Amino acid sequence: MKNIRFSNLDRAKTIQELTNDTYDLVVIGGGITGGGIALDAASRGLKVALLEKGDFASGTSSKSTKLIHGGLRYLKQFDFWLVKEVGSERAIVHKLAPHLVLPEKMLLPLIENGSYGKWLTSIGLKVYDILAQVTGEDKRKMLEKKEAMKLEPLLPKKIVKGAGYYAEYRTDDARLTIENIKSSLLFGAQALNYASVEDFVYVDDKVAGVKVKDGVSGATFSIKSKYVISAAGPWVDELRSTNNSKKGKQLHLTKGVHLVFPKEKLPIKQSVYFDVPDGRMMFAIPRGKITYVGTTDTNFNKDKDNVRTDLADAIYLISAVNNMFPSINLEMEDIISSWAGLRPLIHEEGKSASELSRKDEIFTSDTGLISIAGGKLTGYRKMAERVVDRIAKKMEEEDGTQLKECYTEKIFLCGNVDFKKFKHVEKYIAEVYSRIKPDGFSKHDAWFLVTNYGKQTEMILENYAALKDADKYVRMAKAELQFGVEFEMVQNPMDFFIRRTGRLYFDIDSIRTLMEPLLEEFKSIFAVDDAQVAEWREILMKELDDHSNFTLDRV
Repeated sequence: MKNIRFSNLDRAKTIQELTNDTYDLVVIGGGITGGGIALDAASRGLKVALLEKGDFASGTSSKSTKLIHGGLRYLKQFDFWLVKEVGSERAIVHKLAPHLVLPEKMLLPLIENGSYGKWLTSIGLKVYDILAQVTGEDKRKMLEKKEAMKLEPLLPKKIVKGAGYYAEYRTDDARLTIENIKSSLLFGAQALNYASVEDFVYVDDKVAGVKVKDGVSGATFSIKSKYVISAAGPWVDELRSTNNSKKGKQLHLTKGVHLVFPKEKLPIKQSVYFDVPDGRMMFAIPRGKITYVGTTDTNFNKDKDNVRTDLADAIYLISAVNNMFPSINLEMEDIISSWAGLRPLIHEEGKSASELSRKDEIFTSDTGLISIAGGKLTGYRKMAERVVDRIAKKMEEEDGTQLKECYTEKIFLCGNVDFKKFKHVEKYIAEVYSRIKPDGFSKHDAWFLVTNYGKQTEMILENYAALKDADKYVRMAKAELQFGVEFEMVQNPMDFFIRRTGRLYFDIDSIRTLMEPLLEEFKSIFAVDDAQVAEWREILMKELDDHSNFTLDRV
């Protein structure tokens, strides 16, 4: 699959095209839902423009638990429809991008007086397998105490009675988002980050486009469009207010927090889904050099552009981990990074944050604005299908146009050229390692490249070969950056360090090493002055501090 140039160095030209053309569909929101909609609509033949007020995936879609999972806990809420849909979607999304959606065995310890008893777990996982159409080795197994302790020796031996063992998938949500958006370009879509929709264009009291503010230059422009879908996540209700259509059901925002520890501080052998004393459940997930844990589920009504981990969040999560893994004794100073994000759920009277349904809902205003909210990362493709089906129905009713049926389950995402199965990804990781090993790189470095970029790693290695920096890690990071600027719309260092590479979460120390040489590279590529570089440095330093230090003023 070829890569289409997708660069903010072409920003003026992109904005000119957006201004001059008339689109079938404008999608507001460059998260996983918006990216999925852009790919679905463009692949069915619609002329699509996608707009994101910040960077792509900078809201909810870079701050999930980063699992493509079936939502086992929704069985307890008897939400069989949701379990069936997202359970079935796991295998599809894995097939579309096996380098990015990685198989992950999950251990569910059965403990005395825990949320899941042996009988309920056995039946629940069996139902889960049936609903999610799980086959072969991925089918659930029930383990005796001895087997569970062998798989995870850190479990509390005194109270563990056994475990359920089942299959899920782990991903990088921000990368999954950007690859969906890039894939939509192959079908003619346009996409722009740092482009905030400030208002709507109306013709005969119907939405016929959007008014946009360029977050880079500050200029404003309009885009003409037959239809507009708002997939703005936590900001959906703001846009409904701008459209004077915020009535009926509304959003209920909840905050989810994750903490990151060095692997040696929480050296679990594999992912664990475990009980918290207050009756909730939590994940602990090893990933490369780190292990992360989460999540919280608390109501949120503060600044949506400034969602942070506070001391209370950190204490709650550490207490939960120490309760399940009593030999660990994690402390505040063991936290090396964190992330906090919002879930845009649909409000239901009388329900707590963790009881709210994760189903998506679609709202259509009298002026024709279509909004979609709710839902789960795993179900993004079906959410996109449902909302584009709405457009298809409108087009057929209004002018007899018939769109193709959705076929995104067959569209491999960028980075997946010929990976049929995960073993092909593993083979390619080994091949990349054999090529970079002579320069002193590790197996982890090869794993990082392939599980971020798939076969696009080839372009990064070409860039690497052409660079002359003495430090190999600086050279490789510059090679990644050059790729990100040319093909992934990187506009500033935060885009690169946080969302394109995940370094802020999964390898925070590398930012401290790479910051200065990469700031110089940004200065050269974007031809900016020292004042801009100083501003970027200050923002990066603040990000490092915000994600790793928790003091009493953060309660």
